[in-house]
Amino acid sequence: MIRTLISLYILTALVLSSCSANNKSTDADDDVNVASKFIRAALDGKYNEAKKLMLTDSTNSNFLEVAERNYQRLDLDTKAGYRLASINIIKVQPVNDSTTIFIYSNSYKNNHDSLKIVKKNNSWLVDLKYLYQHDMDTLIKNIPQSDSLK
Repeated sequence: MIRTLISLYILTALVLSSCSANNKSTDADDDVNVASKFIRAALDGKYNEAKKLMLTDSTNSNFLEVAERNYQRLDLDTKAGYRLASINIIKVQPVNDSTTIFIYSNSYKNNHDSLKIVKKNNSWLVDLKYLYQHDMDTLIKNIPQSDSLK
């Protein structure tokens, strides 16, 4: 298990470094790079770094603050698990020239999540609201209807 985690971590590091080697800047000019940096910062508990990569509005700020508080409450083993986790890119789906949906998991929890990456003023930024709105849409669609509601 540990060998697999180390292999995934090394593979992710190689993939991310090859992206940089292909003249892709580490700044906010690439949607996949921004999503990966945002997720990495969150996994590492570096929410000040994540905030710099996020579309700034009150809702996004509130969601990030809640995520940070939840992270701070985790036990040390769980935090270490997140820090050692690699990012598994499931799908990158461009919606248009200024919006991308980034579906991913991490090797520690392996739950699929989605981020919306938007281009604003020539910079790609994470719109964290999509993660929560998307989850709510999914929950609402999957609520079983009782006989009394039919």
